[in-house]
Amino acid sequence: MQREKNNIFAGVDLWLVLIFAILVFLGWLNIYAASTSEIHYEILDFNARYGKQLIWIGLSIPIIIVVLFIDTRFYERFASIFYIVAILSLIGLFIFGKNINGARSWYALGSFTIQPTEFAKAFTALAIAKLLSDKVFTFKPLKNHIKAFFLILLPAFLITLQPDPGSALVYFAFFFVFYKEGLPLYYFVIGGLSILIFVLTLKLGMHGFMPIMIYITLGVLVIILIYLIFYKLNILKKLWLQLLIIFSIICGYIFSINYIFNNVFQQRHRDRFNILLGKTTDTQGIGYNTNQAIQTIASGRITGKGYLEGDRTQGKFVPEQDTDYIFSTVGEEWGFIGSLVVILLFITLMLRIIHVAERQKSTFSRVYGYSIAAIFFFHFLVNIGMVIGLLPTIGIPLPFFSYGGSSLWGFTLLLFIFIRLDANRSYEW
Repeated sequence: MQREKNNIFAGVDLWLVLIFAILVFLGWLNIYAASTSEIHYEILDFNARYGKQLIWIGLSIPIIIVVLFIDTRFYERFASIFYIVAILSLIGLFIFGKNINGARSWYALGSFTIQPTEFAKAFTALAIAKLLSDKVFTFKPLKNHIKAFFLILLPAFLITLQPDPGSALVYFAFFFVFYKEGLPLYYFVIGGLSILIFVLTLKLGMHGFMPIMIYITLGVLVIILIYLIFYKLNILKKLWLQLLIIFSIICGYIFSINYIFNNVFQQRHRDRFNILLGKTTDTQGIGYNTNQAIQTIASGRITGKGYLEGDRTQGKFVPEQDTDYIFSTVGEEWGFIGSLVVILLFITLMLRIIHVAERQKSTFSRVYGYSIAAIFFFHFLVNIGMVIGLLPTIGIPLPFFSYGGSSLWGFTLLLFIFIRLDANRSYEW
């Protein structure tokens, strides 16, 4: 059966479209509240950020129409080309990019700027879906692990060099997709333990944590050795070298943490970790934004102060409140109840994406759906966690809420490609 050629909206999941529209509308309301002033208060003032965001929202409509008009086979067939274009756009930033706040992450187009990082996520998701949908692809051979990891580590590396480490971290969300498609669990165990050891080493210090870890590791190894000596002596002869290597790697990793923290991390990164771990207190320097955001959210209490009635928001207490810290506006003016509604909307969006992904007939569409769910989840979790002080400030936007044309267009493209793939699931494949 062929899809109705004269109706690009046939089969479109209306729930996803509705949630998208609600989030964009609520996002603009909060951008208006955070960026309005005595000088800029008219809704159609295109010199203000909220006015520019209206332009981005209006221009996202043609993007949606084009995405829905293109045949679904086009996205799969040219997924590799999209990925190459994304990589080239990231490389081009080092030559033609505009430096803003110390990061070369934008192309300047007159008075407007475009951030290719926001679009690279969608193109990387397409490339991953293309790779994992190959009939002969499995995660059993190690070479396939390397192929999959390369697809996400290459753009992450280029973005880190801009430098924009916060946006680079988003690419690790794809590991959830890999796990869903068969990546061994031990990668997550190793990753989780590495993060835990890293945090504990910074919290307790080398002199406090190093002996503890060595004793624990030695204890585990002694237990393993005793078991092997009494029950499987032959295996011991084969494994003693591997056990020694594991012990050496753990000790080497612990020793390297101190060097990396003091010599690789920049001072602002060290300050943020020290504040997060409670080792230092800084409410006026590097921790000023987070401290002001927490106070702003707390001032909203249960029901909030009312739309445009947030004195801290109107007083511009939180720097960049209409971008990375937009959720503090929600907390102050809409209170706990309004914040909960926004959180539930995002959760509903992600659950709906997963539900729609599960009903796909093609592996390509299913994997792409998992990928965008993982990306939305990472942005949602990290941004809100950062604003309320549970995570260090790394500077990534809240989807559809934070000001920015590249961010809005990138997330719109990400979502509506999936909506287009889903709309065609019953007609082709």
